[in-house]
Amino acid sequence: MRDDLIELLLQGLGETVYMVLWSSVFALVLGIALGITLVVTEKGGILEAPLLHKIMGTVINSVRSLPFIILIILLLPLSRLIVGTSLGPTAAIVSLSIGAAPFLGRVIENSLKEVSAGKIEAAKAVGASPFTIIFRVLIPESLPALVRAMTIAVIAITEFTAVAGAIGAGGLGSLAIRFGYQRFREDVLIATVLLIIVLVQLIQWSGDYIAKSIDKKRYKPD
Repeated sequence: MRDDLIELLLQGLGETVYMVLWSSVFALVLGIALGITLVVTEKGGILEAPLLHKIMGTVINSVRSLPFIILIILLLPLSRLIVGTSLGPTAAIVSLSIGAAPFLGRVIENSLKEVSAGKIEAAKAVGASPFTIIFRVLIPESLPALVRAMTIAVIAITEFTAVAGAIGAGGLGSLAIRFGYQRFREDVLIATVLLIIVLVQLIQWSGDYIAKSIDKKRYKPD
């Protein structure tokens, strides 16, 4: 093991965690907004708007159909406009957030649709407003599924950071490419792969733990 391996790994890990953390925050905000809008504007939804639903669905599907590496390149001007540069972890957050939001929007849409139609109708029957139905029925009732959906999205963002590393985003992906592959350092390549695996496992374990905790509290006998 070379003397600089630990230093390289710590730097790469720090950049990856930084990108994943902030990209997840922004993607979750955008994704939750997209998912809720898709559910409430569909035919028969509490804020039925078929045209808006169709337009949003088309845009989301179009963005999701693009390979992430191409999406990053297309968003480089936007990254430069927002953060002043198209290189580095901060610039990558823009692309990661926008790239993950449509995917997250779809999985959140599916999670919200698991809520029983009877509960929504019951809320309507007592005069609940659309806002109340969204935040007192849809979200609380689907919370475990939402947590699992968000966990999947955060893992996807972690994987996206490795792709972003190929065009100068930094992080473990960049480290694996620049040092592990291009400089033929197998120690760096193996170590970065192991770190990414550990990071993904920690995210998955945390998401599962939170979702199970919510389920236990919800179904805990009085």
